[in-house]
Amino acid sequence: MKNEWGNAMYPVVPGVVRRHEVVGTVTDVGGGVSKFKVGDTVGVGYFVDSCRTCESCTKGQESYCPDLVQASNGVGFDGATTQGGFSDVLVVSQDYVVRVPESLPPAGAAPLLCAGVTVYSPMVEYGLNAPGKHLGVVGLGGLGHLAVKFGKAFGMKVTVISTSPSKREEALDRLGADAFLVSRDPDQMKAAASTMDGIIDTVSAAHPVVPLLELLKPRGLVVVVGIPSKPLEVPALAIVGGGKRVVGSGGGGIAECQEMLDFAGEHGITADIEVVGMDYVNTAIQRLEKNDVRYRFVADVAGSLRAAA
Repeated sequence: MKNEWGNAMYPVVPGVVRRHEVVGTVTDVGGGVSKFKVGDTVGVGYFVDSCRTCESCTKGQESYCPDLVQASNGVGFDGATTQGGFSDVLVVSQDYVVRVPESLPPAGAAPLLCAGVTVYSPMVEYGLNAPGKHLGVVGLGGLGHLAVKFGKAFGMKVTVISTSPSKREEALDRLGADAFLVSRDPDQMKAAASTMDGIIDTVSAAHPVVPLLELLKPRGLVVVVGIPSKPLEVPALAIVGGGKRVVGSGGGGIAECQEMLDFAGEHGITADIEVVGMDYVNTAIQRLEKNDVRYRFVADVAGSLRAAA
């Protein structure tokens, strides 16, 4: 919205307050649609199309397609700019739609379509989903709180790493994390050195990576899913000595998103949310900038339309 990444095509419709995560009910289908029917509860993530022929697409990794069409602020293959989920009707190819399990409330499921798959995908890809392994989660926000939930559902030991001591009770008592580290406390960080199999780094503010690498066991890895505006600083010595890795992960493909939703449905995982009406969106953005949300705003478009009528 502020064009901090230099890619905004104004006028832009963001889609949702935080990202492009849309859940709704199928109201009509085209003649060739076989995967869904009217009345199904479905979801659309942060992209609505891809080239379908590149190596990433053929491997079910559509999120890495060089011609990915974002759900908003994107350009479709017809040349039209995509308009996101702030609408009463959204038309999407069935190949880019996922089914929301009946056990999940739609509002709580919506953020899973971006935040959920963003942390779930690297956990599965890099084996950070094995019972008994030790997972560190940096940042207890929209992505971080879901990483804790998925980690515990996988049967892992989960440690939250945060600069805010005030989040300790939230992490341990409410979300069920096993331990809490204050990253600014050198004694705590030293005591936890070489104990973790992997770390999911969800923080988008600039922060040092070397202290996180010191928490890893040999051959461990830090998965970066947050996007700080400043470059990461990783000295070679910090990774070579212990064979440690720093990798990035950009969400997941359609099949993986469906897998994530099914897993969430089995384990009762939803995002912690605050539902707002469309008339509250500007205020929600202001609160979001102050980190005044736990942990996602969800805009009730249909409810807003009914209220306006």
